[in-house]
Amino acid sequence: MRAGSAQVLMAMIWRDLRLAMRRRGQLAHPLLFLTLITVLFPLALGPDPKQLGAIAVGIIWVGALVAVTMTLSDLYRSDRDDGWLEQLMVSGHPMVLVAIGRSFSHWLTTGLPLLLLTPLFASFLNMPEQLLSTLLLSLLLGTPTLSLIGNIVAALTVGIGRSGFLVGLLVLPLYVPVLLFAAGAVNAQAGGLSPDAHLLMLAAIATLAATLTPWATAAALRTSLSSN
Repeated sequence: MRAGSAQVLMAMIWRDLRLAMRRRGQLAHPLLFLTLITVLFPLALGPDPKQLGAIAVGIIWVGALVAVTMTLSDLYRSDRDDGWLEQLMVSGHPMVLVAIGRSFSHWLTTGLPLLLLTPLFASFLNMPEQLLSTLLLSLLLGTPTLSLIGNIVAALTVGIGRSGFLVGLLVLPLYVPVLLFAAGAVNAQAGGLSPDAHLLMLAAIATLAATLTPWATAAALRTSLSSN
């Protein structure tokens, strides 16, 4: 990446983070949702520590998937409404920089807080401590992939009003491989097997997503903007 492009990318990320800090209420929604899921499951299933520990990984990962999906429908909408995306497109800056910057800032404001709070959720759900490192590694590999894939769907639906349900309908099936390998890694370790194969698959998916999705997102943005 050229120095000029790197500066533009950093400026976009810094802009996204500043705007996110002005909307702290929206930032808290995914965390509150995951907290609510973590609290409600023990109430629904009972206080049995073994039962909760056995399904803790699934609870945390499904909660993370839904929490991330909640934030996607508004990912580009305000930028489209105020004309920032159109100005950026006509200015000559590559739209792929927008896709990379928005994916990274989305992960910083959504995936990273979920990752940092996971030890607390895991403790509350009585997950065995020896599985925590594998769970955190699966989240570290998987949550950036969720942001990258979600950006494509957010870009495709940016011109559609009230697209929250449509975004979820489109993106959740694409998240299934991440969920399967992430949960499989922790479950393999719980069963006395090596989680390496599942983690390597997660790393491969993350690498593929980082390589391809910015270009797909840029194309989706150009298509959505040109059709409006």
